[in-house]
Amino acid sequence: MSGLRIREMTLADCDPVAEIRVGGWRSAYQGLIPQSYLDGLSVEEDAERRRTYLSQGDGSAVNLVAEDACGELVGWACHGPYREGEVLTGEAELYAIYVHPRHVGQGAGRALLARSVAECSAAGHGRVLLWVLKENDRARRFYERAGFRADGAEEPFEVDGVAVPEVRYTRTLPR
Repeated sequence: MSGLRIREMTLADCDPVAEIRVGGWRSAYQGLIPQSYLDGLSVEEDAERRRTYLSQGDGSAVNLVAEDACGELVGWACHGPYREGEVLTGEAELYAIYVHPRHVGQGAGRALLARSVAECSAAGHGRVLLWVLKENDRARRFYERAGFRADGAEEPFEVDGVAVPEVRYTRTLPR
């Protein structure tokens, strides 16, 4: 995608980021997560959560957006300290990355991931970890092409009473 710009998210970006997130869930997780849950997602509620996180957060999470040459937001990513339960560790975690379904495969996801990895490395983290749905083959291939590897850890995840396990991926960062 030519003319792509990665920048930090602002409060003004909350509505389009919510559209990207909800659209991303509905597209990427169709058939993996109960349809009733996906149908119940609300762009308005998600936008309000984004506003709350940005305005009341402690600053440890970094939210990035991908903007095309026309200024339209096409992707969003968030990273910060790795969470081991409720405890933050010295490692980094990619909490989420979503690209608007119309723009998947055009480079925004790769650019967001590269920027997140670079920022985690610059912050002195030795590794970046992430969790991905075990059955999400497309996302797993995306992360593997970017140098991430499954480390054998699995975590239960339940959506509307249905088990949707996650696997952890990790990538060592240059110092």
